[in-house]
Amino acid sequence: QVQLVESGGGLVQPGGSLRLSCAASGFSSEYYAIAWFRQAPGKEREGVSCLVTSDSTSYYIDSVKGRFTVSRDNAKNTVYLQMNSLKPEDTAVYYCAARGPWKACRFLAHEYGYWGQGTQVTVSS
Repeated sequence: QVQLVESGGGLVQPGGSLRLSCAASGFSSEYYAIAWFRQAPGKEREGVSCLVTSDSTSYYIDSVKGRFTVSRDNAKNTVYLQMNSLKPEDTAVYYCAARGPWKACRFLAHEYGYWGQGTQVTVSS
C-alpha cells in the first residue's frame, strides 16, 4: 500500500524559501506520478507541480514556474518541492499525492488515489 508523509511547511516572509518533503513507500513499480497540490481557505485544491518517477520529468503550473522546483532522492524514496521567491498567494496547505502505477502526470485531484496528510505553508510579513 502506498503511503505518503509530508514535512517542511512553516511560516516564511515574502521572498523567502521553503523546501517540502514527501516520503513515499509501498510503490509496486518504477512508474508513478507524484504531484504537489495546494488548497487555500475557501478555494479548490490546485495542482502545483508533478514528477514522473521513472525519469523525473516534471511539470509546473504557470504561477510557480521559475520559482518552484520538484525533485526526488531515490535513495531516500523522497520527493521534494523547493519553493523560492514565495508570495502571500502561495499560502495554503500543501499535499503530495500519487497515482499509478503507469499513470501520467495530471493536475486533477480526483485522479490521485494516494494522499499525504498535508503541511501548512504561510507566507506573511
